[in-house]
Amino acid sequence: MLQTYLNEHKERFLNELFDLLRIPSVSADSKFKDDTRRTAGFVREKLTAAGLDNAELHETEGHPVVYAEKIVDESLPTVLVYGHYDVQPADPYELWISPPFEPTIRNERIYARGACDDKGQFYMHVKALEAMLATDGLPCNVKVMIEGEEEIGSEHLGKFVAENREKLKADVILISDTSIIANDVPSIESGLRGLSYVEVEVTGPNRDLHSGVYGGAVHNPVNVLCRMIASLIDEKGHITIPGFYDRVVELTAEERAELAKAPFDEEEYQRDLNLKAVFGEEGYSTPERASIRPTLDVNGIWGGYTGEGAKTVLPGKAHAKISMRLVPDQHPDDITELFSKHFQAIAPPTVTVKVTPHHGGEPYVTPTDSVEFEAARRAFREAWGKEPVPTRGGGSIPIVALFERELGIKSILMGFGLDIDALHSPNESYGLFNFYKGIETIPYFYKHYAELKKAPVEA
Repeated sequence: MLQTYLNEHKERFLNELFDLLRIPSVSADSKFKDDTRRTAGFVREKLTAAGLDNAELHETEGHPVVYAEKIVDESLPTVLVYGHYDVQPADPYELWISPPFEPTIRNERIYARGACDDKGQFYMHVKALEAMLATDGLPCNVKVMIEGEEEIGSEHLGKFVAENREKLKADVILISDTSIIANDVPSIESGLRGLSYVEVEVTGPNRDLHSGVYGGAVHNPVNVLCRMIASLIDEKGHITIPGFYDRVVELTAEERAELAKAPFDEEEYQRDLNLKAVFGEEGYSTPERASIRPTLDVNGIWGGYTGEGAKTVLPGKAHAKISMRLVPDQHPDDITELFSKHFQAIAPPTVTVKVTPHHGGEPYVTPTDSVEFEAARRAFREAWGKEPVPTRGGGSIPIVALFERELGIKSILMGFGLDIDALHSPNESYGLFNFYKGIETIPYFYKHYAELKKAPVEA
């Protein structure tokens, strides 16, 4: 009955997703503020249409939080679904094959900003809940919270959660904002890296100078910034900030061996990215470098003249945005402070340096021996016909650790994306297979979770 409903309405589900993707809900750019709010209203309407109750917008100092619920029976377990309706900026637009906010299907994939991260993924839950409610198949209570600031660090969600603990009270949080290994190799992420994100500014002279008149006599801030950044990572891929690794939890040989069971083809990895060779911290494999080890990366760098043609200036300022991915037990505030002190310390006396923290998030690990994780494992097994592989994710969802701290419950990271989805990049996409398979798999989680909460059994 449920599958019949899904099959009968799949075209409508996709059309609704397209309508959602057309709204440019870029939280980082104030010019999209009205569009971002319009997206929140769209989500509220669709939650109501799906059959949930009390769908409402909760105002914050930033973008609103959308909330809805369906309480079937107070004695049943409650699942809190989390997602985000905001998206990354689409720049540079000229690199998109089709417009980023006009969803297009090519090669069985949906191309649009937010297709996978996270509109396509959270909307699977909306449609799965609709199907369960339409067929009297919702075996748990459910609460849905979709925010609009995840891409800028969920700055105001923490206050909302703290002020609404009773409203958000649940037994588990279910999140689809992660990926699987491949469409024929399902997996469940059991951990995420944290994040420290900063912007740096190096100032030399009080204005841009003529590079002929002043070159060689005034220290160029762009040259200085490049040297400073280059010194942050040594030739072995090791981050040189003093104290950076002090609290890093090293995995045991057994834990590393378990993670290594996930299939990985390094040659295919290089081909996909058009790389001649990989690079990373010495002593660790490529999958380990991208999941269980901390990193430091420049996300953007600028200064001086970058327009068409030539302009021979010696820049007065240089800027860069830098992100550091963190692992247990690194704390973002501590790492930001370590970075700031070190970056100031390595600056030559010819310039002044300013470090501005942006946002951050704590790393997160969820146990794989819980009833909740077992329910997810069984859901994948029933929908995909094979056992999912436990993995560690390289990305960050800053709010997950706060959920555990404020609500006292664990999160299950049940994502359906792929590495080829090009998150945060031009030509982001999401497979039609993944969208529909996610909608099919989610109801199995509810089924198995309700059964296991009644009478937990061995896997």
